[in-house]
Amino acid sequence: MKYFESIEKSAELLRLAVPLMSRQAAALHPVSYAVWYEYVAGNNPSLKAAVDAHAQGGAVLDENATTELFRRHIAERDEILAQRVTDGYDKVMADIADSATQAGDSASRFGEVLEKMRVGAAKRTVSDIDIGGLLDQTRGMQGSISSLKDHLNASRREITQLRAEVTKAREDALVDGLTGLVNRKGFDVALQACIAGGAEEAHGPSLLLADIDLFKEVNDTYGHLFGDKVIRGVAQILKGNVKGRDTAARYGGEEFAILLPDTPLAGALHLAEKIRADLERCRIKRGDSGELVARITVSLGVASFRAGESPDVFVARADEALYASKKQGRNRVSAAP
Repeated sequence: MKYFESIEKSAELLRLAVPLMSRQAAALHPVSYAVWYEYVAGNNPSLKAAVDAHAQGGAVLDENATTELFRRHIAERDEILAQRVTDGYDKVMADIADSATQAGDSASRFGEVLEKMRVGAAKRTVSDIDIGGLLDQTRGMQGSISSLKDHLNASRREITQLRAEVTKAREDALVDGLTGLVNRKGFDVALQACIAGGAEEAHGPSLLLADIDLFKEVNDTYGHLFGDKVIRGVAQILKGNVKGRDTAARYGGEEFAILLPDTPLAGALHLAEKIRADLERCRIKRGDSGELVARITVSLGVASFRAGESPDVFVARADEALYASKKQGRNRVSAAP
């Protein structure tokens, strides 16, 4: 699920959700909050109807009920879309089959009339031939073909729409809702494709891993909503520094990855240093007070692909370089050996 609320709007939803969540018998965990966030946001009609139905008579949500609501109305929406698309394809194919059968039946009847005319042609004159019946059969055949053409055109439009929905659903599944960057799953797909495409050590690929320094302190000091703003700010810097086939991803939490398929180690180190410097110069304001917060910095690790190594080993070497940057004082770039 992608969320598009502003910080101010999400803060308002938080104030509405917490009292409702606190009245339930379930613990105050992320699953419970997701249910009540979407309930007060009004962006999930089926969930709201289910919660309202459950609450009739003063009933509260326990752990099992909360988990089931989350599973059915939040986690499974992609599965519902997939089933709807499948049902749509089945309907399209059934309509095409029916139309083709009708056209085939008309063609058979037309053929039978022609065959009877052929058999009796030697014994009949033109005046003996049932011209009216032949015209009726011809018109019927023309009508069936026209109907089949209309059905095919309509089916083509439906298939185009279904294909667009499938494409969008697949794209959404690979995008991080907070930042708009590729998510971990999308990064894994890009990395596998990059390496499978015959990577050459001399020209790349290279991999950058970046981690926001002391992010827990930011969250503890300014709150999680502000922490989300910091994550989005870092994501914007990364977006502005990638091009072509490069992939910028939110790897997890406050950690990011940039895959550079066509960049050798020297170029990757140069880009990493540019990103580090760009972020060091940035200042992020608090939305409620406009206060400028102390600088946000990142530590980065860079690795260049070694022929024959697995994706896991490639990532692990970049992660070791990132750890070295953290260990040496943060806000720096380190290269894997």
